[in-house]
Amino acid sequence: MSAEAPAVPPAKAGGTPAGASPSRGAPARGDDPRRRAARRRRLVAAAFLLPALLLLGALVAYPILFSVGRSLFDASGTRFVGADNYVEMFRDPTTLKAVRNTAIWVVVAPALLTGLGLILAVLTEKVRWATAFKLLMFMPMAISFLAAGIIFRITYEQDPDRGVLNAVAVGVHDVFADRPAYPGARGREDAGETPLARGQDGSYGTAADLTPGRTVSLGVVGVPPKEVPSGAEPATAPEGSSGAGDGALAGTVYLDFTPGGGGEPGRIDSGERGLPGMTVQAVRDGRTVGEATTAADGSFRITGLDGGSYALRLPASNFAEPYGGISWLGPALVTPAIIGAYLWIWTGFSMVLIGAGLAAMPRDVLEAARMDGANEWQIFRRITVPLLAPVLTVVFVTLVINVMKVFDLVYIIAPGPVLQDANVLAMQMWLVSFGGGNDQGLGSAIGVLLLLLVVPAMVFNIRRFRRSSR
Repeated sequence: MSAEAPAVPPAKAGGTPAGASPSRGAPARGDDPRRRAARRRRLVAAAFLLPALLLLGALVAYPILFSVGRSLFDASGTRFVGADNYVEMFRDPTTLKAVRNTAIWVVVAPALLTGLGLILAVLTEKVRWATAFKLLMFMPMAISFLAAGIIFRITYEQDPDRGVLNAVAVGVHDVFADRPAYPGARGREDAGETPLARGQDGSYGTAADLTPGRTVSLGVVGVPPKEVPSGAEPATAPEGSSGAGDGALAGTVYLDFTPGGGGEPGRIDSGERGLPGMTVQAVRDGRTVGEATTAADGSFRITGLDGGSYALRLPASNFAEPYGGISWLGPALVTPAIIGAYLWIWTGFSMVLIGAGLAAMPRDVLEAARMDGANEWQIFRRITVPLLAPVLTVVFVTLVINVMKVFDLVYIIAPGPVLQDANVLAMQMWLVSFGGGNDQGLGSAIGVLLLLLVVPAMVFNIRRFRRSSR
């Protein structure tokens, strides 16, 4: 009787006999090598990101949360006041002026910078030395805002001997207008046969009792010797009367000052010099009827006068202060002046970014437009600008974010008396918190307002970057 073969249990799904255990060498599901590699990559990425996340939390997230919380307390930080700081912020006229100036910055500066960058980027493509020009325009970005503020503070100086812009303005003005002969001088009012009296308009005149044929000596003081023209000759006493029939009034205008002391006030002494270029007018019944200009020795002669009594007048234009240029840092122009300094720094930035977008444009589109007969202006307006619209938008929004935070240029360039006229939100936040206000509750509220104004632009820029990367 033959032995029967042992019964073999049926195989399970997957080919493993029933009752048999899995092979020891096969990995468990949770120990898949691919899963272990993915988990290891995530751990490595987290390890690299952790320092950045800690810094981001310490330098960005924590200050934001602290500022929001601090804005709900009073100046001392001990009493909860809720939204009172925000209400006070919009009641304060200084803060409202800062908001207005910030709005001017946001509207003007990014638009001008984007336009200038676009124009310069297009023009530099037409020149051989484009790289050198871009480097020159980008160099101000290497200068700190503090140094740039000092440079432009000097550039905008009111004194033409220090401020470059006013030196140019005065030079151009003096080409088309006469300079005052002797600024700051005044007539001798207390001595001589013909003392001078000051008029309400700043002029100096004699009594109205001079008749044609008379000669007079008109003394002037207040002229520093170094400001007397080099061509001035020694003053000479006017000649005697030439008779009423001559129809003329003559005399000498001189500096009534004797070098080394001595001399008699109101009389021409030895060593005293005439004042050339002085305007002398003959006045009758309040009207100017004759005029003359003094010679090198200060002598003058007004002819063609009828009989009667006249007064001689030295017009105020002889003594007016010279043109001092434009008050760039005055209340009216301080904000545009600071924006001008900002343009000088950031124009190179916008030009380089727009130039990069311009270099990536398809040239066949431009060539096709030229072959179709389009001129350069039509190509620029209908092809270049639309194709550069994404780049222009990114540049504009980036500059909007930047100008909302401008602080150091305003602080350095604006003089103390007009600082409030140039105030912006970032400056107001510092002034309220640390610059004398010592109210960090209100300052934190202004900081939160500034953050709320910046966040939409930042979100827009981030979304724009994501769309462009796709």
